[in-house]
Amino acid sequence: MSSFPVSGELAVRAAEVLARLGADAPSSPDGPVVSRSPITGEVIGRLEASTAREVDDAISSAARTFTDWRLVPAPQRGAVVARLGQLLTEHKDDLAYLVTVEAGKVTSEALGEVQEMIDICQFAVGLSRQLYGKTMASERPGHRLSETWHPLGVVGVISAFNFPVAVWSWNTAIALVAGDTVVWKPSEITPLTALACDALLRRAAADVGAPAGIHHLIQGPREVGERLVDDPRVALLSATGSVRMGREIGPRVAARFGRSLLELGGNNGAVVTEHADLDLAVRGIVFSAAGTAGQRCTSLRRLIVHSSVADELVDRIGKAYEQLPIGSPLDETTLVGPLVHRAAFTAFEDALAKAKADGGEIVTGGGTRFADQLDDAYYVEPALVRMPAQTSVVHEETFAPILYVLTYDDFDDAIALHNEVPQGLSSAIFTTNQREAERFLSADGSDCGIANVNLGTSGAEIGGAFGGEKETGGGRESGSDAWKTYMRRSTNTVNYSTELPLAQGVNFL
Repeated sequence: MSSFPVSGELAVRAAEVLARLGADAPSSPDGPVVSRSPITGEVIGRLEASTAREVDDAISSAARTFTDWRLVPAPQRGAVVARLGQLLTEHKDDLAYLVTVEAGKVTSEALGEVQEMIDICQFAVGLSRQLYGKTMASERPGHRLSETWHPLGVVGVISAFNFPVAVWSWNTAIALVAGDTVVWKPSEITPLTALACDALLRRAAADVGAPAGIHHLIQGPREVGERLVDDPRVALLSATGSVRMGREIGPRVAARFGRSLLELGGNNGAVVTEHADLDLAVRGIVFSAAGTAGQRCTSLRRLIVHSSVADELVDRIGKAYEQLPIGSPLDETTLVGPLVHRAAFTAFEDALAKAKADGGEIVTGGGTRFADQLDDAYYVEPALVRMPAQTSVVHEETFAPILYVLTYDDFDDAIALHNEVPQGLSSAIFTTNQREAERFLSADGSDCGIANVNLGTSGAEIGGAFGGEKETGGGRESGSDAWKTYMRRSTNTVNYSTELPLAQGVNFL
């Protein structure tokens, strides 16, 4: 039986951690922004929501600061991010603790999320000396044609609870070296981690002499984020969340001709062919489907298995599921922690009920744990469900550990099943057949923004651009050339001749 912290222990330790990180502990006993730990369900902090005036002041300050920050040489801007990376390294354990307490991640995953922040800081510092443009061949003699990249403006960041610090760092580290300023509205479920990150960045800015106005934190419910969405001074709105949220945000930002970077739902699938290494597949599948209690946007939801190996694979996954340690994420032996709140638990139960109504068979899991010990914390057994077809419930993303299993006989059918859902974030194939692997990565293979071979759908590295297609929103964050989203391009033509030829051979005078 898992051991849980005694009442009040989480709140006391969270306050101590915040103090070490230089953040003020929440001191509003009736504040509407509530940090409730999914570990025990108890409230560990309350904050006041940012007022309309405070949001306007934050955007105004960010806009004013931008006019000077954009002129600071990019390598000097990178110094802030370098210092942030150092502070994150020094305080890795403390920040990971807050991630565990507020998001419910097991210790190793929380530490991994902070490491991801450190990694993106290192990437961004290197990027600060590599914001390259191009020189193109001009068709006119005595002319030079090139492009340059310039800072964009104020970047609004709306982040979700499941990666409460990493996604902020992806956006903020890149935006700062690009010459932008940032206004961050975190999930109202994880306000304490946001206080910690803001304190560390403010300290980093002070240590290197950068203006405090390069970053602002606003907290509160949906209405607070809507002010970022609708303010014309916010040049780029980066939002991570549900497809429903994206449907509302996208048109509103577009209506004011702003830019949006949307990271939305991911109903991720993996194909397992008859040529797969099943030992490897089981390990990759179990982590992708059950890790973080199925609450990653890249969590594996659909398993599309060749009929010749389906029974064996399902049996092996089922046995692995039954051995997963479920309990308090503060216990280092735990691999599956809690769902974030009651609504997530209700969605889990509703999805399983729909799956059974559609003819699905629950192979293992689907039960609850510790309900007799905890009143408002929700621990579930990851569910493995065999489905006769890809029904409507399989087309929906349920943010919980449910893995639907479908079978196929023809590889074309496997690709079609995989691509049939409206989301397009992450995907995987397990095979030792090169033709199958290459087909999956080709233009008529996976239609997702991320496609993996012989590893699961979750656990992306920061060096590649992260994001997906279709209802996932099309945004790209983190590595590769995702930095271009945070800058504006200028095409430049210089005439160093004494003539004035026009393009395309046009004669005017």
